[in-house]
Amino acid sequence: MSGSRDTVLARIRAALADRPGDDDPGPVRRGYRSSHLAPGTDLLGLLGANLSDYRASVHRCTEAELPALIGRLLADRGARTVAVPAGLPDAWLSATDAARLHDGTDELTPQHLDTVDSVVTTCALAIAETGTLVLDTGPGQGRRALTLVPDHHICVVRPPQIVPSVPAALPLLDPTRPLTWISGPSATSDIELDRVEGVHGPRTLEVVILDGEVHTP
Repeated sequence: MSGSRDTVLARIRAALADRPGDDDPGPVRRGYRSSHLAPGTDLLGLLGANLSDYRASVHRCTEAELPALIGRLLADRGARTVAVPAGLPDAWLSATDAARLHDGTDELTPQHLDTVDSVVTTCALAIAETGTLVLDTGPGQGRRALTLVPDHHICVVRPPQIVPSVPAALPLLDPTRPLTWISGPSATSDIELDRVEGVHGPRTLEVVILDGEVHTP
């Protein structure tokens, strides 16, 4: 067995003999366009339209209107408990009577998380061209389970978090962090193409896009 292994490794080393060493070659040059969008495209509107295509419920409001909107969305859902990730602004939940269960405490063990009605988070980035939210467990987002177990997820997107495309998003993300990419509610289909929602994540995704200016990278 060891003889065969040595033979295979020797062939690999021979095949790689003319390749560059382990020194850092520097940044990779990418000649392709980072976005197909025309200059001046309304990224907030495009993000909302693409999220809607994925059957997410999209809302627009100002920062001042946000607490009242979140309170109404939770009330419409009949949410009695809401998971709160560390770093989420307290003011965002000031208009709801739902019990707040804070991440990282005994209030949100795996057993408790399965009984939570809703979760409210922000995101790391939102990609307008694909209607995708990216979470990296940073402040206001919580651990991955926090947004995969509850059946109702409200995600707030600030304008500076919106980028036009996937190529524009990747340099802004840390590949060593656990990244969750969300395009609409969790959904799958069987061989008969019957769509089933809520299998791998929340059945209902509501995205609140705050009004403001997008800073294109």
